[in-house]
Amino acid sequence: MPAESEALNNNQAGRGPAALAANVEYAAGHTNMLQLIELRWIAVVGQVTTIAGAILIFNVNLPLVQMLQVLACLIAFNIASHLRWHEHRPVTNRELFAALLVDVTMFTLQLYLSGGTTNPFAFLYLLQVIISAVLLEAWSTWTIVGITLACLAGLAVFAKPLALPFDHARGIGSLYVQGLLICFVLDAALLVIFVSRISNTLRTKAAQLADLRQRAAEEEHIVRMGLLASGAAHELGTPLATLSVILGDWKRMPEFKQNPEMLEELTEMQAQLKRCKSIVSGVLLAAGETRGESAARTTIRTFLDQLVEEWKGSRPVRGFAYQNYIRDDVRVVFDSALRQMIDNVLDNALEASPEWVGMEARVANGTLVLSITDTGPGFAPAMLAHFGKPYQSSKGRPGGGLGLFLVVNVARTLGGTVTATNRPEGGAEVKLTLPLAAIALEGEAANVR
Repeated sequence: MPAESEALNNNQAGRGPAALAANVEYAAGHTNMLQLIELRWIAVVGQVTTIAGAILIFNVNLPLVQMLQVLACLIAFNIASHLRWHEHRPVTNRELFAALLVDVTMFTLQLYLSGGTTNPFAFLYLLQVIISAVLLEAWSTWTIVGITLACLAGLAVFAKPLALPFDHARGIGSLYVQGLLICFVLDAALLVIFVSRISNTLRTKAAQLADLRQRAAEEEHIVRMGLLASGAAHELGTPLATLSVILGDWKRMPEFKQNPEMLEELTEMQAQLKRCKSIVSGVLLAAGETRGESAARTTIRTFLDQLVEEWKGSRPVRGFAYQNYIRDDVRVVFDSALRQMIDNVLDNALEASPEWVGMEARVANGTLVLSITDTGPGFAPAMLAHFGKPYQSSKGRPGGGLGLFLVVNVARTLGGTVTATNRPEGGAEVKLTLPLAAIALEGEAANVR
């Protein structure tokens, strides 16, 4: 593979559906880990408040030093967790499971020092169980359930009860009942807040994975189309070469040399045949089979200017307005797929609006923006809603809509986007955006404004 093609493919590396799906999983796990860290800080504040209130307000005799030591360990663990996870790192199920195990262990130690199962806050174990059910795989959740059950049983056997009066008959006036109410409020509030956040994260992940599955299906469709196109291009190569030889022989025959009209038509036929051979070469190059051509190292202004000139010279264009507003040039690598992407959009605009087509090129914030406009009938609302999907076309023929489908996928592979709108004054506009970092030679993109 030529160096320029390799550079372009390296820029596209890591954007496949499988890699993106892994990134979605990691992002969701990372978000959930950060929410656990936040929940742990709330637990620290809650424990400090509860210990202080029990000792200072209700005169409950608690082993303050030991409980503060456990609290210090929890704070140290949370600081270490924050330092490790504040950056975007992949988080696995086992790491979330380990973090929840630490929370259960610290909470069990605090309960052991403050009355065990006679402490009304023992029901906060349910918070750990429910969070694990939302975050973890099934085996991890059931393990947490077993561990919390064992901890409760152990506390019932080994922990010393709190020296609280047995006054449950007082109802709301009972200190134990008041603790139960506070525990319920904490459980309910934390579950509503954090389980809602976690559920939103999981819904976002599910939606992103659905999009990626759709993208994988579309890219598989493109691969099949590429194989078919490559086979067709191979089959067309021989007859096109034969036609080229025959036309060359005809052009040298006296019957045609003496007939200027026929000679002009032969010249036009040769030009169109040359275009067909160029298209075949482009198809094979896009499929990875070069025919003496390769990705080209050029500059962005030169590439766009040459593309426009070649497109105008090979199409029956009546009116074409081209504006290149790129002030600072930059060295880039372009291959046939990118050229074909732009040509497809221009061809669609020309087919919808034979009288006039416009194209503007500019660079904004490190992004190449191409706006292609026409004065045709515009896009139907149904087409705009499904823009870029295969077989969505207003041309009314089988296979229509594949051009824009390929355009969207080429742009997406390079981290760009394609959007379509109808112009208020009539006609349509298709806007291509492409990060310069995806096509620029190393160190060049930063030089463009």
